[in-house]
Amino acid sequence: MTRVAAIDCGTNSLRLLIAGIDRSNGTTTLTDVVRDMRVVRLGQGVDATGELAPEALERTFAATADYAAMIREHGAESIRFVATSASRDARNRQVFVDGIRDLLGVEPEVISGDEEAALSFAGASSVLPILDGEHVLVVDLGGGSTEFVLGTAGGVTAAKSVDVGCVRLTERHLKNDPPTAEQIAAAEADVDAAITLAGLDVPLERATAVVGVAGSITTITAHALRLPAYSPAAIHGTELSIGSLTEAATDLLHMTRGERAGLAYMHPGRVDVMGAGGLVWRRILERLNELTAGRIVTATASEHDILDGIALSLQ
Repeated sequence: MTRVAAIDCGTNSLRLLIAGIDRSNGTTTLTDVVRDMRVVRLGQGVDATGELAPEALERTFAATADYAAMIREHGAESIRFVATSASRDARNRQVFVDGIRDLLGVEPEVISGDEEAALSFAGASSVLPILDGEHVLVVDLGGGSTEFVLGTAGGVTAAKSVDVGCVRLTERHLKNDPPTAEQIAAAEADVDAAITLAGLDVPLERATAVVGVAGSITTITAHALRLPAYSPAAIHGTELSIGSLTEAATDLLHMTRGERAGLAYMHPGRVDVMGAGGLVWRRILERLNELTAGRIVTATASEHDILDGIALSLQ
């Protein structure tokens, strides 16, 4: 068994997975040693300014230094640090790249949206096997972007990354607490345009099943289940109706931030952006139901995503 360390640096969160990889007997399995998440909001203001803010870089570097110590402690043999939407968009991303390299001793990879999509699909499908004949759509709803990945048991067939996410839409549109009807309509227009754009590359109408990954989607699932606390075990693999998920998403969208903060399963770093997360997931599910002529009536949440895909890519 090989021990590896994967780090996923998104617009809102920084996450670490230290795991053992066993490739014996013709299969590949991951065994978690450490799985950790910090909300660093690297994408703070990027949509408006085009640059990573100094305070956001400071938060990200501090969390990365902690992760470097944990990786040394657990003796990972290889490390991969992957950065996504906020880093792709920033003019000053070299400052970020240089800082991470100094802390970890490896070159951080600012990957394309297509590669982000493929890694998300690999992570989700590694623990939610795809049956022959299925066309599974994996939706990775992040802080700055959302990935649509259609695949079969043989792997990815089409993928597209679009620039709508919970941080980006909160900063761009949902500025009131709670947001106004006009702000919600403007954000929905952006999401609809993004779904249409994704559909040019990904035949969404061919999907036979939908799997949602990342914190906004798993938190909406927790809200739909009314969990007494956030529980990955209770959330992972849970299949719920589109009706129950859109109801939960709408509820979160219209709550005040104070009301969201009082939910036992709400991470403090998601309180301010969770309304936008609900808006994006709600609209995607509604559109998928329409595009598939009512065939898609449920969606499954996965706690395994791009982070697992990054770990699986290591030797």
